[in-house]
Amino acid sequence: MTGPRLAYVINSLEGGGAALPVPAILGVLRGAGAQVRVLALTRRDGRAVPAMEAAGLDVVVREGGETDHLAAARWLTRELRGWGATHLWTSLSRATILGLLLGPHLGIPVIAWQHNAFLKPWNERILRMFQTRAAMWVADSRVVEELTAGRLAVPADRLVTWPIYAADPAMPQARAWQPGEVLRLCSLGRLHPAKGYDVLIAALARLREQGFRSPVPYEIAIAGDGAQGARLTALAAEAGIDELRLAGYATNPRGFLESRHLYLQPSRREGFCIAAHEALTAGLPVIASRVGELAFSVRPQVNGWLAEPDDPASLATALREALSAPEALTAMGRQARAQILDEYSQARFERTGRAIWSCLG
Repeated sequence: MTGPRLAYVINSLEGGGAALPVPAILGVLRGAGAQVRVLALTRRDGRAVPAMEAAGLDVVVREGGETDHLAAARWLTRELRGWGATHLWTSLSRATILGLLLGPHLGIPVIAWQHNAFLKPWNERILRMFQTRAAMWVADSRVVEELTAGRLAVPADRLVTWPIYAADPAMPQARAWQPGEVLRLCSLGRLHPAKGYDVLIAALARLREQGFRSPVPYEIAIAGDGAQGARLTALAAEAGIDELRLAGYATNPRGFLESRHLYLQPSRREGFCIAAHEALTAGLPVIASRVGELAFSVRPQVNGWLAEPDDPASLATALREALSAPEALTAMGRQARAQILDEYSQARFERTGRAIWSCLG
């Protein structure tokens, strides 16, 4: 008799976001006895594929786009039947909607991830309409659990939280800032309005208008790509912000974080936000918006600063405090690393995932 076969259906395979933790998630489920296969509805940039394949995952990618939903449903049906899937785990809205439509029809129980703090209105209506078709809903954070219970009307007996991040003790620790050095600030993220990099530029402009002069020279590097690149470059030039540069996609995010002193996450909305938690694990203090799980993980004056979302004045205040006392950053970074390694330990991550899987057996 073969063991359970878990098809993990995901929208796409771009670097970062929901695709980044897939090897860790499926490593836990494989360890619990499941055979797993990743079914991606489209490739996008495919940057997540090498890490999945390095982890020994079986990855099947559909040759299709993002709006051909009928073709995607037919493809997914063939793959699920052909492989003999016994369980269907979905990630992100498109995959989840298709899973909720197809799973019950095929007699396959559906486990639906929820990562997003924001859902498009039409997707939210569809998910709410079909939420009873999922055997279980899994939120990636406390905030997303609350949102899922409220906006999708998922009852507590079918909703659990599995934080999507397992802190790695082998994460290189960022080197401490030394007097006389340039203070290096950074961020990792898509160049997208949700990430709030225009808010960061507005906050820097506000500091300039207020006549603030940092006691040490500093630079800000944003590692990521996306459609907002040209606009952000123009905004920075217009405001005379020459300390900021767009560094492009980071192929080695750990190395990027290791060389910095302070991390910035000025997002308008987030669910868990893996990048900021990686920065905390690397021993970087974090200035973040009070959104998503960051509102819990970033502790003012202990491991960083919190600013109100979409509020340049609030962000400017946090930046002023951090830039004015660079000598305090090292101790805050040590606090950050210790806290995250404890709260998001790999042992806890594995226990939670195994407990969820055991409930489905």
